[in-house]
Amino acid sequence: MLIPVVLALVLKAPIPVLALIAALVALLSIQEFLKLSESYGIQPFRWPTYIFVGLFFLLLAVNPAGRTPLVSSGNLVAASAFLASFTTFLFLTIGMRRRDMSTAFPAALVSAFAFAYIALPMGFLVHLRELGSGAFLLLYLLAIVWAGDIFAYLAGKAVGRHLMSPRVSPKKTWEGAVASLLASVGIGVLLYHYALPISTCLLNWHLIERRDGLFSLQAEPMWPIAVRSALINVAAQLGDLVESLIKRGANVKDSGTLLPGHGGMLDRVDALLFAAPVLWYYVVWHVMQ
Repeated sequence: MLIPVVLALVLKAPIPVLALIAALVALLSIQEFLKLSESYGIQPFRWPTYIFVGLFFLLLAVNPAGRTPLVSSGNLVAASAFLASFTTFLFLTIGMRRRDMSTAFPAALVSAFAFAYIALPMGFLVHLRELGSGAFLLLYLLAIVWAGDIFAYLAGKAVGRHLMSPRVSPKKTWEGAVASLLASVGIGVLLYHYALPISTCLLNWHLIERRDGLFSLQAEPMWPIAVRSALINVAAQLGDLVESLIKRGANVKDSGTLLPGHGGMLDRVDALLFAAPVLWYYVVWHVMQ
């Protein structure tokens, strides 16, 4: 039921609105993550983490030059590296104010990890949307992740026999993983093969602007698209397993109860958090060539 809403936001929403939604998803996921950290005996820095993440998305939302992003690809690469390292010093400095110094380092570690693990990938999604063909790229990314998730569940339930990592995720099977990979590659190749008619259809429905489609598509062999789709799928499956690892260590089934029947927000975006950087780095690398 949420898929049409998500697609409408991804395709049509102005960049500041998309950044606001991404910030909300990131903050809700981080709130759940910090709650999970308490099960490890950590007393996290809540408000400093929320404020720092909010300022990061505010920077992404500011777009004074219309469709020209304030944060260019090269700048965001440098800014991401700087911020990922700066968070360590920032939160350790904040930790100096604690009475119990033994809690400062774990709390700083969790906050810095939350930024790199959740906020940065969500920020990459916003920046992808700002780039040329951004709407199509996000559609491609979401379709790969969703298709992989759906087919992993269906195949695992129907023919799954060999457990992938029973200690981390008791229900995931190798059969489901293979089905997920094949589905993602198939969907990715099909989307690029029919990129022009799909982009034209979305343009005619006024869901995208011309710059957001793949109208300037040059002939590209299918094998790089298949490899790229496979890498995104593998990253998505690892993202799912990593979140399962964190939950198992915290001895909980779901990261939260925000979405009845589906767990928390972090449960919904865990695969995307690993998949988004793979596509972002690939696209930015091509833009900067």
